[in-house]
Amino acid sequence: METLGLAEMEMEVDSSFANSDVGSTQARSAFQWGGTIFALFLLLMNRTGRRSHMQTNLLVLYLFASFPTVLFKILRGQFGCWVAFLAVASNLFFPQTFPVSRFILFVIIPDWLADRLRDDIVPGILCLIIAILVILTEIRGIGGLENCQCKCHCFGYWFGVACLFFFTILYLAT
Repeated sequence: METLGLAEMEMEVDSSFANSDVGSTQARSAFQWGGTIFALFLLLMNRTGRRSHMQTNLLVLYLFASFPTVLFKILRGQFGCWVAFLAVASNLFFPQTFPVSRFILFVIIPDWLADRLRDDIVPGILCLIIAILVILTEIRGIGGLENCQCKCHCFGYWFGVACLFFFTILYLAT
């Protein structure tokens, strides 16, 4: 049996952790693209329905954690800076139409925090907590479970929330 020094053991442990994958790349890709599509769908449903600012903020945080890496890098680059600048400029003239603070989150957050919130298991847990909070705010917004007055809009919203849960749990399960 070969005895390893401290440096060799450390390299062996590091390489074994580097080879282990928290979730498969297919599950991560499904989480990123599916979660993003349904979060955007819920944002549209929210803007056409009750217009809850709390749900909008929660869904933007969900988007931040689940946004596809390719698109996230584009938004964090020069293009994102210009879009943020135009959003701030349009907010000066139309403050009710262009809520700037939600988009600027993608651009100005420090790299170390953005990488940490988007790596490993952290985005899955964060998105699961956000999905639970979205459900709680929606239940409170429709008047509770006893006084529920659901219409077609409400069923579409619940379908979107169910899909958020599906993609998040799919990512966490693999």
